[in-house]
Amino acid sequence: MARIIAHIDLNAFFVTCEQIRDPSLIGKPILIGHEGRSGIVSTCSYEARALGCHSGQPMFQATKLAPNAIIIHGDYQYYQVMSNSFFSYIRRFTKYVEAASIDECYCDFTHIVKQTKDLVTFFHDLQFGLLKEMGLKCSIGVSTSKWMAKMGSDLKKPMGLTFVKRSNLDSTLYPLPIESFWGIGKKTAPELRKMGINTIGDLAKATERDDAALIRMLGKFYPTVKEWVHGYGSDHIDMTPFDPKSIGNSETLMHDCDSFIEIESTLKSLAKEVSDRAKSQHKAGSTITLTVKDTVEGFHLHTKAVTLEYPTSDFEVIFSSAKELYRTSYEGKFPIRLVGITLSKLVNPARQIVQMNLWNYEEYEESDKTKLLIARLNRKMRTPMLKRARDAKKKEE
Repeated sequence: MARIIAHIDLNAFFVTCEQIRDPSLIGKPILIGHEGRSGIVSTCSYEARALGCHSGQPMFQATKLAPNAIIIHGDYQYYQVMSNSFFSYIRRFTKYVEAASIDECYCDFTHIVKQTKDLVTFFHDLQFGLLKEMGLKCSIGVSTSKWMAKMGSDLKKPMGLTFVKRSNLDSTLYPLPIESFWGIGKKTAPELRKMGINTIGDLAKATERDDAALIRMLGKFYPTVKEWVHGYGSDHIDMTPFDPKSIGNSETLMHDCDSFIEIESTLKSLAKEVSDRAKSQHKAGSTITLTVKDTVEGFHLHTKAVTLEYPTSDFEVIFSSAKELYRTSYEGKFPIRLVGITLSKLVNPARQIVQMNLWNYEEYEESDKTKLLIARLNRKMRTPMLKRARDAKKKEE
């Protein structure tokens, strides 16, 4: 018997968390992120999306589209608590849960088939029970493979429930534009359109005849795509706790650039994204890697890394390290097409044993207390305004 796999995806998770904490935000355009030209939209409410805003968009562009939007700096510790509660809720229904990210998971519900004759009612009860208990909305895709379940959960948002079967691919997935194929990137989709592959159905037909040009384009990914598009693929649920080996973000610049001011602005936003993600996953890393792509024919990637004495998730440390790597290695050498920052050699700081001697113990203890107090006070303000005096001094220098 085929397995019953569901992909459960929380709808506008960060925004919903903020609305649970402050119900006056419900129904309003909301942008999660930071103001300024270097700020990036982490996520946004459906009201903001209706105005053209989306995740990964520069904040200055989003505020032009939604000038009345409310901008909220993410509280990632709070989001992590809500995420943990979400996963605990799902595990009441099945122990076979694979965390895909902070707000989505794959689950095996095969055993439920033996216990209920009405899967639609079962999943609706799960869905509305989550809304009633926690205030979180989710979309659910149900199928026999993880890819089809993921595609199903994306079809109807918010609060959608979609069953995708091999027998109904013609009506569910094949009419969708090729850009909606999960696993095909933004750069590949235009190339597929140039080949006349405009929908997922077109892709399925091309794989049936093993189109040579398509095989060359997709390379090693081709056999996987062929499996997925015909309704097959992995149904294995990996219950190993989600534990990333590295956390990174990159950004392709709007134009080739060798201006340090513009590069610095991009590095700042990337460092903030990496710092926020690390904190949300309770991680700190001791190696910071800067990646740049030049504009020479072939667009070569270059990487430089620095290893710190102690693991960190601090924005200022990540930003200053990346900036120093750029200035010493790449500034003035060639125009830049892409920049990226990665934090690796990750540890859970709560489990990390820091070697301290008798003389610096009080310094570490006081530093941690001060940081915690400042973070707590900043979270209460719409715009964080507090920092340690020595951090401000470092920034001036």
